[in-house]
Amino acid sequence: MKSLEILVERIILSSRWILVAFYLGLVAALAVYAVSFAYKFLKVAKNVFALDDAEMILAMLGLIDAALVASLILMVMISGYENFVSRFDQAESDVSFLGKLDSGSLKIKVASSIVAISSIHLLQVFLNAQQYTTTQLMWLTFMHLAFVISAVLLGYLEKIMAQLKIKA
Repeated sequence: MKSLEILVERIILSSRWILVAFYLGLVAALAVYAVSFAYKFLKVAKNVFALDDAEMILAMLGLIDAALVASLILMVMISGYENFVSRFDQAESDVSFLGKLDSGSLKIKVASSIVAISSIHLLQVFLNAQQYTTTQLMWLTFMHLAFVISAVLLGYLEKIMAQLKIKA
């Protein structure tokens, strides 16, 4: 019976390597998104003298939004691989630029990124408010507030958990 238990544990632990397919898919998605970003950038660059101030601000917000989304994808890829598949070889890979990669700090970083992306999207919407109904603006604002409140609560819970670990 013990050998069956060891076999099941080995299978379960080995199954983490299936996640590599997901991370490689995210690498491909990031490459496709980079092409989309380049297209947006070229479109802005081509029209730089034709756009008025408001249109230029919206275009720049779109590029910032794309950069934040790409950063979020990269952060999830690196920290997910590091936390769930295998540690990076410190001699060959330096991921220190990400800071702590534990699951608590990852959740905070992801929540912060989502709030930043939502903020930029909401700012873009407000700059084009005439294209939206009052009801649409209200729901978009509520969704953004839900992201903000969730991120704040998540940060507060992580702080409580850290304090409990210190006391234990």
